Amino acid sequence: MRLEPAAADWTFTRTVAGVAVLCRYAAAHGLDARRCLSGTGLDPEQLADPDREVTAAQELRVVRTLRRELGEVGLAVGATYSASTFGAFGYAVQSSRTVLDAMATAAHFIDLSFAFALPRAEVAGERVVVEHDGTGLPRDVRRFLLERDAEAVRRVLDGLVPGGVGAVLEVSGDRASVVFEADQLDRPLPDRSAEGLRTAEAVCRDVVDRRRARTGLAADVRVLVTQRLRDGAPMPDVAAALGWTERTLRRRLAQEGVGYRELVDEVRSSMAAALTARRATLPVADLAARLGYASAPAYLHARARWDR
Repeated sequence: MRLEPAAADWTFTRTVAGVAVLCRYAAAHGLDARRCLSGTGLDPEQLADPDREVTAAQELRVVRTLRRELGEVGLAVGATYSASTFGAFGYAVQSSRTVLDAMATAAHFIDLSFAFALPRAEVAGERVVVEHDGTGLPRDVRRFLLERDAEAVRRVLDGLVPGGVGAVLEVSGDRASVVFEADQLDRPLPDRSAEGLRTAEAVCRDVVDRRRARTGLAADVRVLVTQRLRDGAPMPDVAAALGWTERTLRRRLAQEGVGYRELVDEVRSSMAAALTARRATLPVADLAARLGYASAPAYLHARARWDR
């Protein structure tokens, strides 16, 4: 048995819930949310929005602040995680039939986690080894991320079944391993549910399909546009959030074969579809404002263009 993560690296789009976990830990140790979020472009009020997404760079900025202010607390932060921390992703893991099935589900939807040190699992003799390689992580926060992510995996694994699977964390240099006996793989999960798993997997697929449609810079720009949509998502603001000039952003996007206005339109059309699909329909003027249009006619004109 060998399980590889679906994501190639850690640069994928994330939910703001991962940042919220970091900020809760920081608050418990005297570091307020505004200080924790310094330089990210995020506000504390946004941490409670379950639909808000952030870039890996934004979460990494928070990690750097925690490490600078609180030290190497990666293990302690990782100890605060459980399957329920991860929303639909965690529910899909918990609803799986066995420990092995749960691990396979986690690997398939790993880009719905908050991981930077992506786990790879295999059976080695009588043991299961979940390996985390930190060599590709930024050096200044490598230890923090490696220990946090490996400890989070250990906690989630031990929380799957009564008494845990006996997982042990081993850290050596730039690598960390979570190890347990292979006979634990067939243990049934107490919360297994075929119906629950189908529902959770459907939600997970909807999210990952949308996120995986755009990768690299285009994915990050989509997230930053969404965060600034009410203000019209001006290109200079998004470029500044990336540390670039508008000209550089335009050039870098062109290298990926996409234009800035195209990405803004993608965000607006997908958000409009989500908002209009809800039972309580928003007035057109409110919908236009949420999407960053100056008026309802401007939104209706854009919608007619999307529908063509």
